[in-house]
Amino acid sequence: MNPVAIRLLNQQLCCPQYSNPTEVVNYMGAMQAQEYRMMRWAVAMRTSKPSASAFKEAFDRGQIIRLHLMRGTWQLVSADDYWSLLDLCAPRAIAVTKGWMSSNKINIPDVELAKISEILAQDAADKGSATKEDFVQALIEKDINIDDHRLSYHIRMAEMSGLLCSGDLLPMKATYALAANKVKPRTGIDRDEALMMFARKYFRSRQPATLEDFVWWSGLNVSDCRKGISLLGDYIHKESWHGRDFYLTEDCRTRGFRKGKYLLISPYDEYLISYKSRDIVLSPDYKHKAHNNSGIFQPIIAHDGIICGNWAPFRENCPPEFFLGEHSTDLQEEWSAFKKFQNS
Repeated sequence: MNPVAIRLLNQQLCCPQYSNPTEVVNYMGAMQAQEYRMMRWAVAMRTSKPSASAFKEAFDRGQIIRLHLMRGTWQLVSADDYWSLLDLCAPRAIAVTKGWMSSNKINIPDVELAKISEILAQDAADKGSATKEDFVQALIEKDINIDDHRLSYHIRMAEMSGLLCSGDLLPMKATYALAANKVKPRTGIDRDEALMMFARKYFRSRQPATLEDFVWWSGLNVSDCRKGISLLGDYIHKESWHGRDFYLTEDCRTRGFRKGKYLLISPYDEYLISYKSRDIVLSPDYKHKAHNNSGIFQPIIAHDGIICGNWAPFRENCPPEFFLGEHSTDLQEEWSAFKKFQNS
């Protein structure tokens, strides 16, 4: 087994199979979206023809939704999966968020939560897409003044309750819409069906991956993750590599990898954040170059799937900083593809 090549292929970072952003997000199940500008490249680079305008169109039409979900952090999900993933993931994400609130000595009573949520929902419904600043103004008009940190928790709780989701895509600033207006209702599926779908999408797109990887990424408990794997039956099997058990699916992609490929990868990209087993592509000696212990991830460069450097997406000429191996390339081809995406 060549886990590096398999991950590149099944993460759609090598020989991508999809032509539009919605297909990619639906295939991946959920994608980390912490960095508002660079989440677009994280999706688009997994398409055959990366296009910023194609991503914006899908986002504005509600085919791709951004919200706080798994682990209480930002995710992109498809409209098709939105309601099912909310039902599956939101209860645990809300519990995690309440734990953060408690550690920050923030207590939001149910009465306050209901009152503020109603105001936020009305403002989002009135405007179609409302910014955080719009929410502040709407609250002031009701003689309510709350600090930015507290308001952020209110917005997050409204997202995880299915009240608010992402509005239209702006260059730099997040907007919020009423979820009921943005995402069409779907026929409900039971929890086991949702869990099986979640596990299938994870392992199909992140394989080879371990149980511990799935637990970390999903934010679900170990029992749920084991059950999700079990529900997949013969679709999934184990293979041992260097003393660890990895799961692969029956439709695993293994062909198409070619050596010599460089990738300019977004911060918080699924290529790293999907796993606890990051040592497969990132030497532990250099993990601080890719992320810190507080969960801040940097833009990275991969060569043949191995993380070897950093890049600066918003500086001229993409000055690379390599920390692993000998590299003489100026990455002009990859940098040109990124700039072309931005202007497309």
